Formats: sequence, C-alpha cells, structure tokens
Amino acid sequence: MTVKVYIVYYAMHGNEERLAKEVEKGANSVEGVEGKLWQACMCVPETLSAEELAKLGEPTKAKSDVPIITPNELSKADGFFFGFPIIFGKMASQFKAFIDETGDLWKAEQLAAKPAGILITTCCQGGGKEIVHTAITQLEKHRMIYVSTEIGYIYCTGMVKENEVEEKGEGTYGAGTYNGRVTNRSELADAFQRGVCIAVITKMFKEAAA
Repeated sequence: MTVKVYIVYYAMHGNEERLAKEVEKGANSVEGVEGKLWQACMCVPETLSAEELAKLGEPTKAKSDVPIITPNELSKADGFFFGFPIIFGKMASQFKAFIDETGDLWKAEQLAAKPAGILITTCCQGGGKEIVHTAITQLEKHRMIYVSTEIGYIYCTGMVKENEVEEKGEGTYGAGTYNGRVTNRSELADAFQRGVCIAVITKMFKEAAA
C-alpha cells in the first residue's frame, strides 16, 4: 500500500519552492510514502504586473520544472502540505483562488479526514505567520485534519535551541522562511522534518482506515 502525500504550493519569491522541496524529501524518506511536488495552477489570471512579478522573483518561478496540479486532482492524495506567501497579512490571493475552486471536492467529501500541513513565507519576523490560523478554516471546511506543529515537535527535534540565537522563519504554525534573503540551513532542515511528520501521520491514518 503506497501512501501519497502531495506538496502543493504557489511560489511568488522562490523560497516557497525551496521549502516545498525539502518537505517532499522528508515525506519520501518515510517507508511506504510517496511525496510529490506540485505547483498550484492559476485558476484566475495573474493580478500582478510583469514589472511587479520580476521584483518578487517571477523569473525564478517561471523556470521551475515542477508540474502543475488542478484543484480536482487533489482527491488522488492521502495527505497534503500546502505552501504560499503571506501578502499584507493574508494568504496570497493566487493560492486562495486555487482553494476556492475545490467546491466539487467539498460536495463529494473527497478531502475529508485527510491530514494537511502548511508552509508559509513572510517578509519579516512580524510578517503575519499567525495568518495560518485563518488558513486552517479552508481545511476545516473540507473536514481535513490540520497537522499542527505542536505534533510536529515530536519529529522536529531541532526546532527548540535554548543556547543558539538564529534568525528562523519557521515556528509553531508551520514551516516557513523570510523572503528577501536566502533560506537558511535551519529552515530547510525544519521543512524536511515536517515532511517526515506529515508522512508518518498520513500513513497512520491510511493504515487505520484500511
């Protein structure tokens, strides 16, 4: 029995993809789990101008060879990790539009009881990581199971370092980093461990339901 974990993200700056790739590696490190990386399709036309996108790292995103997934294809997965940037204190509208297109899955309860984690990027430490709490409502509507990092601490043993001061974008809400700088080693290692976490929990749920 193969357990499928989809890591689905919208990248505006490039750091979202870097973190997502580490989550994928973590998921694939768990026996019996297949992690797969996807870019969320743009269900509505891009709202930012070409000039604005270039400033935000659009050239990096355009060169990505990660396949694009449509909303209805989410039903094929057993668990998820969703990634997006925070823009002015909210989930990026591009990813929100992707989620808004999952109405048919909601009606058919295709995502119910499936675990899901979240990764985000912000412009700074006070850039709105708490917004993950409003993103959770999207999961709740689908009756999905939000995998809190409080559970993730079981697997993310390096998250709490009492004797080390380091600028880190991750936190108790989910994997994360800051845009405008290179994602550091701690953030990448954390994303990997969260991939392990979501894979282990997804596998447990699928085995229990079998």
